[in-house]
Amino acid sequence: MRMTSWAGAFYLCTTDILGPFNAPYAFRVNGYVPGVLLYFFMGALAFYGGGMLWFLYVKFDSARFPVKSYADIAERVAGPYFRSFVTFLVFVHMIVNVGNTCLGNAQALVQMAKGNLCFIVAVVIWIIVGFVIGQIRTLKAYGWLANLAVWLNYLLIFLSMGFIAHSDPNYASAKAAYGIEAGPVVKDVFATYPIYERVNGVMNIVYAYGGATIFPQIISEMRRPMDFLKAMSIAQVVIMTAYMMYGLYVYSFQGQYTLPLAYQGVANYPLQTVANVFSLISGIIAGGLYGNIGLKVAYVNIVEDMLHGPPLISRKGRITWTISVFVFWGVAFIIGTAIPQIQNLSGMVGATTNVHFTYSFPTGFYFIYSVMSAAAVADPAYVPGQAHQRVDSWGQWSRWKRGLFSGSKREVLFRWFNFTLCLAALALGGIGIYGSAESIRASFKAGSPTSFSCAAPV
Repeated sequence: MRMTSWAGAFYLCTTDILGPFNAPYAFRVNGYVPGVLLYFFMGALAFYGGGMLWFLYVKFDSARFPVKSYADIAERVAGPYFRSFVTFLVFVHMIVNVGNTCLGNAQALVQMAKGNLCFIVAVVIWIIVGFVIGQIRTLKAYGWLANLAVWLNYLLIFLSMGFIAHSDPNYASAKAAYGIEAGPVVKDVFATYPIYERVNGVMNIVYAYGGATIFPQIISEMRRPMDFLKAMSIAQVVIMTAYMMYGLYVYSFQGQYTLPLAYQGVANYPLQTVANVFSLISGIIAGGLYGNIGLKVAYVNIVEDMLHGPPLISRKGRITWTISVFVFWGVAFIIGTAIPQIQNLSGMVGATTNVHFTYSFPTGFYFIYSVMSAAAVADPAYVPGQAHQRVDSWGQWSRWKRGLFSGSKREVLFRWFNFTLCLAALALGGIGIYGSAESIRASFKAGSPTSFSCAAPV
């Protein structure tokens, strides 16, 4: 159903990626200089990775063999087994994102209730809301909701900036989150926190830019797929500007007391409540979008392909979709309440999935595509109706040599540049898993609320 315009794609990209409220936390654990450099360079690389995905989509999509998801690109490049791996990773990514969104909304609800609401009950409330909004099946139906979420996010950004400038830091929530006492605000040019905390901050930046997972899905529903590059370019500029502005501003006021969700760091209760109300609305829209994409991936690849279930657009598919929504949000509830630390859960998501979908896979896929294309140059032209012939096979060094090193100097350098970026991103993901795991352990030791607890993490 190709009905999404480039403006709709812009709103969908922005809704998926824009979440500047953990940007101040990234500046808290890294400092001014590393924070600015990381947000700029990781944003530039995220834009580059999105461009690679768009390029591969345009190369691979056709009426006979359409590309409908990230996994389709993976299959064209690396085969069916890697498609299954990417499908699993997309599903994990989306369901943990939903859990993270419910965690943030539950924290807001507990703050609004002045701590008189059990945290698990608050999570359940948003799971039920998500189950209702999850009944929407097409991205076009999300168009106006995505538009609303973008403007609500911007309203929340400017409102919370005003509130933070006229309110003390939320010392009580900072103590609950970090175990630190009230005192003077301290800001660092270069932060001196333990290395695992700084790595976790970097993973929060990776998480902030992680939206490439649904790019192929968005392109596949556009009337003019070639217009996606325009939509993504505008979205990335808007997003990077928002992250920089908001992160630097809030950290300058709150320093070491900056919370993982910055708008919750306002001590003035009425102002805090206004910010939380707007965050609840935009958060549930974003959670519904993650749930929609995650469920489509699971439905198409598991229900339709593996189990030979009913098509999504059929009557039986409607019933199966409803049941799937219930199971999906139930698993998100378990994830959100098992790790009630939004900054560490965000870091773990960034390390295990976002870094690969945004940086590793797009560059790695392009490298493999380029190698195969260069190797095929010497093969005879394909003739319809006849078996395709090759001058050599991948079991011979001649084909590998041609694939790895043939072409113009510019093509070869660009090929290996992408390979280097892919390896660097894989290494960053491994380091990020270590940093996030250490941060989770340190938070529990410092007195952070335990799993499935009534106590709120803020």
